[in-house]
Amino acid sequence: MLENEMRGTVEVERIDNRLFVLVLQHPQEKREAIGTAAASCAALRRAALVIGLSWSNLTRALGRPADPKRWAVLYLGSARPAAFGLEREVIALDRRGKPAADQQAAVRGLEGVVLLDGSWSEAKTLWWRNPWLLKLQRLVLNPPRPSRFGQVRREPRRAALSTLEAAALLLKNLDGGPETEAALLDILEGLIAYR
Repeated sequence: MLENEMRGTVEVERIDNRLFVLVLQHPQEKREAIGTAAASCAALRRAALVIGLSWSNLTRALGRPADPKRWAVLYLGSARPAAFGLEREVIALDRRGKPAADQQAAVRGLEGVVLLDGSWSEAKTLWWRNPWLLKLQRLVLNPPRPSRFGQVRREPRRAALSTLEAAALLLKNLDGGPETEAALLDILEGLIAYR
């Protein structure tokens, strides 16, 4: 059973994802009536939710040894994916914030991805308080549609998705395919309907 912050329950068969999802959640975000980070992590076999403001490195945040070269972070910078002219839903960036020349090579061999959970300003706080994130491969999302969670919380821009939607889009493109995305989005629909 997945216990969500709304004190309801939803039956969920855990998704057997290969790519580990580490969610760093701003402490104020857990007060939100409908949060999708906990639902994401409960639905995925390989996922962890860590609440705090800063960690000294990836190993500390994850709670086990990890090679930053084999991890990515969903980047919050000023990149506007639509401006790149790429039809991809997940775009790997180089250190200058431009699309990596070889998109496949940039994501090959990834063990995990870090997602920052909170309001836009809270997520930016997490980004700036954790400089070790700069050692990870940067990814940006280019979602085909606006956030479904926008019915519940206003998103600051089109590419901003709830944590659950971001995990679904990342895993669809880097790991599990459309079935993984569909299963996670079903959970989101249940959370929205429950509110």
